[in-house]
Amino acid sequence: MRILVVGDPHGKLIGKIPKDIDLIIITGDLGKSDLARKLAFRNIERRKKGLPELKETRGKIKKELFEVYDSAIKVAKFYSGIAPTYSIMGNVWNNDEGIKKDEKKYRIKLPYLNRDLRKIRNFSLVKNNIRNIRGLKIGFLEYFLDVNWIKEFYSGNKEMMKRARKETAKARRILKWFAKNKIDILVCHQPPYGILDKVTAKFAPKHWKGKHAGSKVILDYIKKYQPKYVFCGHIHEGKGKKNIGKTEVINAGCCEDYFTVEIK
Repeated sequence: MRILVVGDPHGKLIGKIPKDIDLIIITGDLGKSDLARKLAFRNIERRKKGLPELKETRGKIKKELFEVYDSAIKVAKFYSGIAPTYSIMGNVWNNDEGIKKDEKKYRIKLPYLNRDLRKIRNFSLVKNNIRNIRGLKIGFLEYFLDVNWIKEFYSGNKEMMKRARKETAKARRILKWFAKNKIDILVCHQPPYGILDKVTAKFAPKHWKGKHAGSKVILDYIKKYQPKYVFCGHIHEGKGKKNIGKTEVINAGCCEDYFTVEIK
């Protein structure tokens, strides 16, 4: 079986698809999120300087969400037209529950991305579950806030730390279940800590650069259970391959980046 591992698309498509692809796996962040990212990074810098955060407006939230929605739907339809396609959401997504709250808050009609992605033929959005595909057990882990990431990048933020503790505990439970079922491939958004995860991007906040942004929970899982492969993304500049014991970790990068993996 020949797998096309697509790095976080962010609304972009591969120009030339390799031949004889049997399966496509996307590491998350289907849609383009330039508007939301710009605001998020501006607020990170403002908090660092002790300035109040810039607030969302009715017009801005609508533009941000439609930017993600339209580009994500385009990506899903494109790849699912080539081969069966499986994807996780990553950290760029329009949570349907959040959409309902925003519709009520801003009194506007907004698109429901998760719902509409599930309507696309040959495309599967998988969250914290295992799929048996041609004899391979593939575990799809949703993006989560790892406690170690909050300590490193948002030290002192009690609200985010509280959320991270819950999400990290949940991720540990899911990974324990994956281990019990002896999965062959782990698909996750963030890389394992210290592996293809160093922040060097020009657009990143200055105090983030040079730090490791991977997950220690994922690293611990790989070291202990040694799946054959781990497919991830998130830290775009970390694109590449590296082994942890018998496990080959592939950070597939972003936008038009990809790797092909041959499995007999």
